[in-house]
Amino acid sequence: MKHSYVMQCDYVVIFDADFQPEPDFLCQTIPFLINNPEIGLVQGRWKFVNANECLMTRMQQMSLDYHFKVEQEVGSSTYAFFGFNGTAGVWRISALNEAGGWKDRTTVEDMDLAIRASLKGWKFLYLANLQVKSELPSTLKAYRYQQHRWSCGPANLFRKVVMEIFTNKKVSLWTKLHVVYSFFFVRKIVVHINTFVFYCIVLPATVMVPEVVIPKWICVYIPCIVTLLKAVGTP
Repeated sequence: MKHSYVMQCDYVVIFDADFQPEPDFLCQTIPFLINNPEIGLVQGRWKFVNANECLMTRMQQMSLDYHFKVEQEVGSSTYAFFGFNGTAGVWRISALNEAGGWKDRTTVEDMDLAIRASLKGWKFLYLANLQVKSELPSTLKAYRYQQHRWSCGPANLFRKVVMEIFTNKKVSLWTKLHVVYSFFFVRKIVVHINTFVFYCIVLPATVMVPEVVIPKWICVYIPCIVTLLKAVGTP
């Protein structure tokens, strides 16, 4: 973003190394940015090419399908805000610059950027029909690393921006409540910690140590409570 040729560009598209966009990806995204100057980000959906590789990837697919189908679509259609997924998205460069660009103060710099851009008044658009092929972690080690980063990063970011969110005057009160309660507290802290502890610690412990028995209330009540917490903030 610091190269001289960037000054001649209006948009930047971001992909992780394992993502495989279709040839017409830009044709499906750029028109939204051209025709609506308030939109700062157009986000595509992830399509998992290795979802059936093992039980772990199938479970991840179910979780991320919910994330895209409910969380991203609700945020886009109701509040014009959702967390940038870090890849498969097109940013308006002026939105990036106004938000302060990329910062490495947390391990979730993509989410950090989305928060700062939304507080500047930029709106986001999620396109469910725009699917980009990607891969899921297929080993426990890779999955644990991913979940640890996804759990700790948002909590650290929330601590840094919570007061900035409440004191911001460019977004509505409902948007602030959505960001603080639904986006951060429930979806990025409670859910990720629950997922990490349950699937990366509790379940592996029961496999490696047969004497460990999981009480029924853990298997029933905790998932139900988490589901209710998420449902409260989902129109």
